[in-house]
Amino acid sequence: MRSMSRELKLFIGASLAMGVAYSVIDATFNNFINERFAIGGLERSFLEFPREIPGILVVVVSALLWFLCSRRLGAVAMLLGAAGSLLIGFAAPTYAFMLLWLFIYSLGQHVFIPLSSSIGMDLASDGKTGRRLGQLNAIRNLAAILGSFIVFAGFKYLGFNFHHTFILSSLAFAAAAVLMFAMKPEKTQPPALHLKLHREYSLYYVLAVLYGSRKQLFLTFAPWVLVTVFHQPTQTIATLLLLGGVIGILFQPFLGWSIDRLGERLVLVSEAVLLVFVCFGYGFSKFFLPEHTAFLIACGCFLLDQMLMSVNMARSTYMKKIALTHEHVQPALTMAVSLDHVFSIAVALLGGVIWNSFGFQYVFLMGALIALANFLAALQVRLPKASESLEGLSPVLVQEDN
Repeated sequence: MRSMSRELKLFIGASLAMGVAYSVIDATFNNFINERFAIGGLERSFLEFPREIPGILVVVVSALLWFLCSRRLGAVAMLLGAAGSLLIGFAAPTYAFMLLWLFIYSLGQHVFIPLSSSIGMDLASDGKTGRRLGQLNAIRNLAAILGSFIVFAGFKYLGFNFHHTFILSSLAFAAAAVLMFAMKPEKTQPPALHLKLHREYSLYYVLAVLYGSRKQLFLTFAPWVLVTVFHQPTQTIATLLLLGGVIGILFQPFLGWSIDRLGERLVLVSEAVLLVFVCFGYGFSKFFLPEHTAFLIACGCFLLDQMLMSVNMARSTYMKKIALTHEHVQPALTMAVSLDHVFSIAVALLGGVIWNSFGFQYVFLMGALIALANFLAALQVRLPKASESLEGLSPVLVQEDN
């Protein structure tokens, strides 16, 4: 802690507060909308549009707010989260109003996705960007566990209701915004940079699209397999998420270290290979193994996939290393978020059609094909010799630390 810069300490504090806020919302939102609005399946599926459309609009919002540096934009994202969660809890008399406030909340969430990587990499020592991102992700895992515990203890022992949780999350978001705003401002980028696709980064965009496609496939359908195919109660999903969070505290720093030591190419190729086995474990173990064994394999695949989601940090460090200038990094990360959401929404809809028409196993067969495409794309990852020293051009705001 003594060797950390002031900026890193502030960002760690903001990450902790933000992680708690998101975890509190995630732990209560589904129960809230079910009890408040008693929605059916159609309304619940429609809910994904106001949650995911902001991901497509991130690049436009970032361009419109070009006069804000990444840290100031991060503070705005946290304020959007605070306002959205407070309005959902206290100003949503109808389902339509709730969708509007959900859009605001989700916009803040998606705006911060590329910023978390770009700011984290700026706060890393040369050659240790993966390590820094892994440490920050581990801190967010710890915060998520803390938020879940607060919800559990609050509802079981302290008489919490949904108003309490929305107030708590809003205060945590506001604290994160204050800490982000206290960080020293950086140089801003003109709006044209946010709206431009660079041919030099085409492989990075392809990797981002493939990540978004596979991410949405598992976020949408993996829990649904456990619930509908293996007939597991809510407690099973909650237990797996908690276990995955605990594992992540140790796994994230190790993954970051692996990226720095072994390189992005090997890490991304390994992820793709493991994903093929995860897809077949999810989709076909039930047809070839006894019920209980197949269920345990599905649980193992669920946990492994949670860990593999973190490999996205290797795509971020790859982008930084191939960037022609440091000013390209954040806009490229933002563009990737918008691109991956276009494809992830389409994959989710296509997966639903395949599930209903042919069976759940074919959804994960599609996932295996995406993993294969990811494998082939990852094999193309190369770091030009010039990029080896490019990290030295980016602002390093911390000294060597433990």
